[in-house]
Amino acid sequence: MEIRNIVIIAHVDHGKTTLVDALLKQTHSFRDNQKEMSQELIMDSNELEKEKGITILAKNTSIFYKDTKINIIDTPGHADFGGEVERTINMAQGAVLLVDAAEGPLPQTKFVLKKALAAGLKIVLVINKIDKRDARPEEVINEVENLFLELADDDSSLEFVTMFAVGRDGKAFYKLPEKYTPELEGNLIPLFDTILKEFPNAAENQDKPLQMLISTLDYDNYVGRLCIGRITQGTLKKDQSVALVDNDKTLGVFKIQKLYTTSGLTRIEVNEAFAGDIATIAGIPNLTIGQTVCDPAFPQSLPSIAVEEPTIKITIGPNTSPFAGKEGKYSTSRQLRERLMKEIETNLGLRVEDDRDTAKFIVSGRGELHLAMLIEAMRREEYEMEVSKPQVIYKTIEGEICEPYEEVTIEVDDEFFGLITEEMGKRRANMIDMKKDSVRTRIVYKIASQNLLGIRNSLLTKTRGTAQLHSYLLGYEKKGTKMESFRNGALIAVKPGVSFNYSIGKIQERGTLFIAAGVEVYEGMVVGIANKSDDIEVNICKAKQLTNNRSSGEGVSATIIPPTTLTLEQSLDFIAEDELLEVTPLSLRIRKQYLATAIRRVEGRRVRDIRES
Repeated sequence: MEIRNIVIIAHVDHGKTTLVDALLKQTHSFRDNQKEMSQELIMDSNELEKEKGITILAKNTSIFYKDTKINIIDTPGHADFGGEVERTINMAQGAVLLVDAAEGPLPQTKFVLKKALAAGLKIVLVINKIDKRDARPEEVINEVENLFLELADDDSSLEFVTMFAVGRDGKAFYKLPEKYTPELEGNLIPLFDTILKEFPNAAENQDKPLQMLISTLDYDNYVGRLCIGRITQGTLKKDQSVALVDNDKTLGVFKIQKLYTTSGLTRIEVNEAFAGDIATIAGIPNLTIGQTVCDPAFPQSLPSIAVEEPTIKITIGPNTSPFAGKEGKYSTSRQLRERLMKEIETNLGLRVEDDRDTAKFIVSGRGELHLAMLIEAMRREEYEMEVSKPQVIYKTIEGEICEPYEEVTIEVDDEFFGLITEEMGKRRANMIDMKKDSVRTRIVYKIASQNLLGIRNSLLTKTRGTAQLHSYLLGYEKKGTKMESFRNGALIAVKPGVSFNYSIGKIQERGTLFIAAGVEVYEGMVVGIANKSDDIEVNICKAKQLTNNRSSGEGVSATIIPPTTLTLEQSLDFIAEDELLEVTPLSLRIRKQYLATAIRRVEGRRVRDIRES
């Protein structure tokens, strides 16, 4: 049986997962009465993926077409999860590149295509969503061709097949239909046939000594740790002895207890797997991604997985607020460390190191979203922690301090164009391209990552949630000028207790509150953002004095404005250098590093004196 190993790559929301759904359904990977036949985004099985509507973890599935097994790897489109792309792309020999027929190639298109070309994969271009009202497929093809010219290292990469599709309807075409309607006959057979024709058969070298690069780790409650990878050469059998090799050094010889391959979304136990297939092995207790499973008589490593370095870091540590331990199940430094160490086994884009001066951990990732998803996952597992403001990672290159720079693409309605240019000007961004399309404008900037922190929340607020922002890491350059802080001061609680409407009615005139009445607060907790640049200390727990003649509500005429609730990502964007984010399974609280009012005032004066000197 022939095997094709393909990876589906695209920018966020260009239709990867929807296309994989259609591939699975049209090859009858499920019975007609299975629930998957009526589901959408089947591959996005993770709870966070379903909520965010994006792919976070790379996953593999398989379909059968014309006696050929096609292993499909669905990858994230967001650059923050680029480690998922880098660790799995080596399992494929070909890539299906999806590009939205209206939006065209965007920053993450460039990112994933660069990775695919660097891995030597053959490309099939699919212009997706040709049913959109504003679709412009011919222009998009030209834009993608220019992107290939920019990224390709040799001329062979410039030869690729172009197809057209509506993934939602499960239809693909060799040629662009004159006019697409949902009634137009079609299916994905053209795409299936193109995959078989254009991509090489991976089922070769079966008579050579065994080699398999570990690309993914998983865990089964019954058989323990699992390793997943493509068998580069040789054959795997159940009960076979294999060597685990790292940098040509044998770490041990183990017996394969269980052996699996995939059929649809199901893991099938088999007795034998052959070169070219993607297999799952149980029986090796301690291993990591990038190591090689070999024939003990042929202990040679395959090239390890190269992963780009992180650019953003935060500090995660045990919760030290007065509410510590009340809402979370796991809150100690040891428990946090064990969870973070477990994460880096599979999350290749992440780095964790101990903070030498404290019981905290410095966690580095590929972007704010990458780190936010880790924190959210831990929060849902009942971990409790405090998190610092995200900071960029500087590097010393040839004796000079350098910082990461990014290419940022912003799409915005014309009415907000001036607000965007003003905001990016404050952040010291350089405009490198601008394109107007009907009532929206696409602007491309080059900006230091340091000055990009917190921008998503700011732009969404100023454009009433209509702006779209995408970024692409360009690399490190000489450190530039850091922008000034434009965030207003905080409203800080000076006394612990429970918030009252009486206090809220008076304080809301001085800023925007984050909490409502009846919420327990502590000294040093940030309860809102002020209308001016300086911090304001408030007593939100003060109740109206009662007398024999007046009720608690008498004389209170102010209309209470509903509080502004920040999400985890918005909270990370919001917090200042002297603040922390308290994260528990139930709550998100912003607080000052120094909770006591007297200590905070002294520390504030000391910091100001240092800056002035």
